[in-house]
Amino acid sequence: MDKVEPHLGMSVPTVIYDYPVSMAALARPKPDDARFAERFEVYVCGIELANAFGELTDAKVQRERFEHDVAQRKRIYGDDYPVDEDFLKAIEHGLPVSSGNALGLDRLVMLITGAAHIDLVRAAPV
Repeated sequence: MDKVEPHLGMSVPTVIYDYPVSMAALARPKPDDARFAERFEVYVCGIELANAFGELTDAKVQRERFEHDVAQRKRIYGDDYPVDEDFLKAIEHGLPVSSGNALGLDRLVMLITGAAHIDLVRAAPV
């Protein structure tokens, strides 16, 4: 991704969609093709400006994904992170069909001002 992402959206804004389900841990599968997730990202001038997806509301499927990811992380990196049980309980309690979009306002300001680095537009740089 380090070689591709900086070039996305350079000539025109670019929308990437139809992410494999394995690359969208919290997104629900597309109803017409469960290999892909309801997820998209918007790139402008090599910057990821927005990330959006339809929420996965099936607690059983979400648990399976979490457990798979935990096992992969442990196998590859040796890290052992617990599954977020509180999150799973909240989904089991009931989550209506929903979706969301994370628009990076700092990234938008970066584009508008022509700033070369995100720290130049943050109110409190990290």
